[in-house]
Amino acid sequence: MSRFLKIFLLLAIVPIVSLAETKDSTSVYGAFTLLPPLVAIVLAFVTRNVVFSLFMGIFTGTFIVNISGENIFSSLFNIFVDISSKMVGSLADSWNAGIVLQVLTIGGMIAVITKMGGPRAIAEKLAKKAKTPASAQIYTWIMGFFIFFDDYANSLVVGPIMRPVTDKLKIAREKLAFIIDATAAPIAGLALISTWVGYELSLIKDAYSVIGQPEINAFAIFVETLPYRFYNILMLAFVFFSAITLREFGPMHKAASRAHHKGEVTDPNSALNELMNQENSYMLPKEGIKYSVFNAIIPIGVLIVVAFVGFYINGVSSLEGEALKAVQANPYSFASIRDAFGAADASIVIFEAALLASIVAIAMGLQQKLFSLHEAIETWVYGVKALVITAVILILAWSLSAVMKELGTAAYLVQLLSETTPQFILPTIIFILGSIISFSTGTSYGTMGILMPLTIPLANAIGINTGLESDDLHNYIVLNVGAVLTGAIFGDHCSPISDTSILSSMASSCDHMDHISTQLYYALFVGIVAVVCGYLPAAFGVSVYILLPLSLAVIFLTIRFYGKPYLNK
Repeated sequence: MSRFLKIFLLLAIVPIVSLAETKDSTSVYGAFTLLPPLVAIVLAFVTRNVVFSLFMGIFTGTFIVNISGENIFSSLFNIFVDISSKMVGSLADSWNAGIVLQVLTIGGMIAVITKMGGPRAIAEKLAKKAKTPASAQIYTWIMGFFIFFDDYANSLVVGPIMRPVTDKLKIAREKLAFIIDATAAPIAGLALISTWVGYELSLIKDAYSVIGQPEINAFAIFVETLPYRFYNILMLAFVFFSAITLREFGPMHKAASRAHHKGEVTDPNSALNELMNQENSYMLPKEGIKYSVFNAIIPIGVLIVVAFVGFYINGVSSLEGEALKAVQANPYSFASIRDAFGAADASIVIFEAALLASIVAIAMGLQQKLFSLHEAIETWVYGVKALVITAVILILAWSLSAVMKELGTAAYLVQLLSETTPQFILPTIIFILGSIISFSTGTSYGTMGILMPLTIPLANAIGINTGLESDDLHNYIVLNVGAVLTGAIFGDHCSPISDTSILSSMASSCDHMDHISTQLYYALFVGIVAVVCGYLPAAFGVSVYILLPLSLAVIFLTIRFYGKPYLNK
């Protein structure tokens, strides 16, 4: 071992050993709290192996917590036990368990309807309309709008349905994954009724209580933030503009050119190619069967309808006190439906909906004699198995998040980056801080939960100190709330440990790091436009109704003149 490496290890380990013996993690570990996400993210880009990278991030965090100078073997044992407990704890969480079951069950359902020829029938129908790469991308974009109520369901449903269409038209899987990822969270974040709304409203209401406004209408504030969701709106517009112009830039242009000119919709060096070929051959419909779009539409329709009904029933059962009385007094009003959806346990409801949809799909296949019961169950299980890798990655991502919570990573970032700032720069700082936290942790929800209680009191204090009038102060706080809700999604889009991005990759049968490396350039570009043409001038009082058209023009002109065509080369 070189002298330099020995010195480095001593400098790294000795402070950690001394720090680990104290109890207050947020102030004790300091910059070392950044190591776990940093290790995971850097290794993800270097090795292009997400499982290994996430595990090493978890190992780094548990190493920091458990290392001691007493006995190295005892420390290693404690590290191993801690890693195991983190993974078990992540899966034991009811929300996480519901997400895993939801993912696996939807995978089984998709396998069955694929065996029935449903997606192929839809692909054939769409192929008659989607005759060009542009129209195929726009149809994928539109489908993302229809499944607006949940980002996970959006990714898992749209990907398998549109993949045969985009493959036929030689659209890169990286572009398909990008379109899905770029519509899933942005749409769910903008929707007035979704699995996100209740959580976001509770954060807004609690934060307003801190500044002495407990009676504030949180939903009204939520609606007022919609024009200030610059990143969400601009990302949705970016997908549309890139589709109609058929222009790309950065790594996406290389992927698009490869797919169109060589017919390689995936990178030939991708480790997923063999797995995808096995999956496609296994779930291939039998020869001679008549393909019907209803073999896909009915099970997916059951999934969506049961999910909506389930959100309402589950949500109402979770309400208490005045909220429950208000719903009971007027059960079918918009406010009641909104409150019920917000209180629902989306992970469990969608799992239940996917399970019922799977049963319906199997029953339809048996009734049409497309397969035997044994073949149906075998196909469903194969679909579940195909997404086990997704479940593994999700569990590791959640375990890494648990390690960072124990170390106080997010709290350290907030403390480090949220010092007193000028009024005009605060929305930008909040947006960037939210993106850093969500990039590091891979979770939009967690980032919102961390930043919202800080942002509203901070924006209120800065606004009062700078002499803003009542209406201007209100608008300033709303602007900063919008920065929280979009910054979290921006960082999530850039992060290789984001669960939504992982699901988008798997649903598109795209190598995850190929998806991240191609999407990153687009997300960064849209994020920069959101700051320069959105949050900075908005903080100076420029009307959002001027800024939005300006931002959209910048997006379109950049794609049109900086983006390169790939069809004719």
